[in-house]
Amino acid sequence: MARTTKQTWTMKVLSIMARMILTVSVIGIAGIAVVMGVGLLSDRAGAVPEPDAALPLPVQVQTIDMKQGYTTPRRFTGQIEARADVSLSFELGGRIVSLSVDEGDSIAAGQEIARLDTDLLDAEATRLSASRGAVAAQLSSAEARLTRAIELQRQGFTSQAGLDDALAARDELTSRIAEIDAALKSVQINLEKSVIYAPFDGQVGAQNVDAAETIQAGQPIVRLMETSAPELRVGLPLDIAADELNSVEVSFGEQILPAYLSRIRPDIDPVTRTRTALFALEGPGNMLFGQSASLVLRSEISAQGAWVPVDALQSGEGSVWTLMLVVEDKLAPAAVEILHIEDQRAFVRGTFEQGSVFVTTGAHRVVPGQTVSILAQEG
Repeated sequence: MARTTKQTWTMKVLSIMARMILTVSVIGIAGIAVVMGVGLLSDRAGAVPEPDAALPLPVQVQTIDMKQGYTTPRRFTGQIEARADVSLSFELGGRIVSLSVDEGDSIAAGQEIARLDTDLLDAEATRLSASRGAVAAQLSSAEARLTRAIELQRQGFTSQAGLDDALAARDELTSRIAEIDAALKSVQINLEKSVIYAPFDGQVGAQNVDAAETIQAGQPIVRLMETSAPELRVGLPLDIAADELNSVEVSFGEQILPAYLSRIRPDIDPVTRTRTALFALEGPGNMLFGQSASLVLRSEISAQGAWVPVDALQSGEGSVWTLMLVVEDKLAPAAVEILHIEDQRAFVRGTFEQGSVFVTTGAHRVVPGQTVSILAQEG
């Protein structure tokens, strides 16, 4: 029994040793295969030629031009209006017999616009003229009688009372003629007021009546706007002095026109707390009355820096940005601070000097230390 147990134990030990030997052999064979594979891959890698060095990146550059300041615009919105904008009307009532203009027509100063029926006035003028002729004949006779009365009174053939009667008759007729002349002048004035003429060069706006219509005195006929001298009405803050308004620009749509201060009101708008100023526009412009426009004031800011394209800047932390300088064909970053931006360019100051060369476009495509070649130089 003991012998059988001993044989079983011996067989187990031999089995364990055989498995260990097999495991060690497999690991050894795998290690040899790995070493041979690494060597083979190394040989193949050594046989592949090395890649060519990357070519320098072509970039556009510009030279830094230092400035001692920049101009910043301030914009104030206003409204374009005509220097003169009036509603024309008759001082008399009556029937319109002629209306010579229509809405949108351009007219010259002195051009006839509308005319009233003047038949009654013409008849009255005829009656007064006839009456004056009759009184003038009577006056001629009275003056002759007065002359005779004076001669007779000098000779003592008539009394002083007769002379006084002749003198009174002459004076009465003279006064009647003066009265008729005044009435004729009144009729003539009314005849003149029965026609409306353009007081200035302009353009017709609204037309409120038509020909053959009977109107009342003071009823608006047409609206006339002066087109030769358009103005901009704008409210300005109180901190802007009149000396700053001598030379300004007015922007409307895509047009910019020079302008000068025409007049400024002495009061303050109670709602906006601004002061109303009117600017005369210089030069022709395709503008419409009532159109919004901007008054552009330019202020000089003293600061040392340079203008660079916005596309040349890389964003940084806070207010610090980066400008890529070209130093011996390699890129070096320069920290900059943006002071002002306008029209896709920025006025900046930073760690650069006069004459430094920087990349103008595609700053997001390059990194510090990268080798570049100059494709084109601007400025």
